[in-house]
Amino acid sequence: MEGASIPYNPRTVEEVFKDFRGRRAGMVKALTTDVKLFYESCDPEKENLCLYGLPNETWEVNLPAEEVPPELPEPALGINFARDGMEEKDWLTLVAVHSDAWLLAVAFYFGARFGFGKNERRKLFSMINDLPTIYEVVTGNAKSQSREKTPNSSSKSKSNTKMQSRQSESHTKGSSKSQPPPKDEDDESGEEEDEDEDEHGNTLCGSCGEYYANDEFWICCDVCEKWFHGKCVRITPARAEHIKQYKCPSCSGTKRGRV
Repeated sequence: MEGASIPYNPRTVEEVFKDFRGRRAGMVKALTTDVKLFYESCDPEKENLCLYGLPNETWEVNLPAEEVPPELPEPALGINFARDGMEEKDWLTLVAVHSDAWLLAVAFYFGARFGFGKNERRKLFSMINDLPTIYEVVTGNAKSQSREKTPNSSSKSKSNTKMQSRQSESHTKGSSKSQPPPKDEDDESGEEEDEDEDEHGNTLCGSCGEYYANDEFWICCDVCEKWFHGKCVRITPARAEHIKQYKCPSCSGTKRGRV
């Protein structure tokens, strides 16, 4: 089973965390930007299926490992059976909760396997805990918590300026305030820029759930006002210059009717 047997074998705290982030990013994609494909992959007519996150930031829905005990802890079994018996949002939320539990199980399985001590386990959990959970990303709680730390007008101001700044800063987030000002500017201007930098630092990608970084290009959806890494939604800075109104994959897709 490809989801359980992988060539990558982390040994240090940093390597285990890298493995965790890769698997987490894949599962976040399945439950957000790739939700239509994920939904279709979970056919209730098939056997017990599991959602696996892979270290290379991809995901797959597959049967569980045949060997006992498996090489890695197993995710929730039979997620496809409940697909049509629940509201889609509730089903995705339930899968997200189990996905969070599985990610922690895999990370600390590696920790136990390679003899992590108390300090190493504490360091690993601290690194993991700095990221929002998949549940928080899927339900929007991570975005809400981020907004609580910023002024109420932050989303609109960033949305209104994103097209103009996209042209002037093609390799950074779509905001003219994404970089701190030069040292020789007046103190008042510097303070305002520092506040804006803190504000952007709390912004989360609506696709992968990662935080904003200065050296990354981001784009904001004009409908839901969520921000996304350009690479997560396959939008380049050059392409963004020609988009008058950007709609993210969730807002541009059509909703399925439930029978």
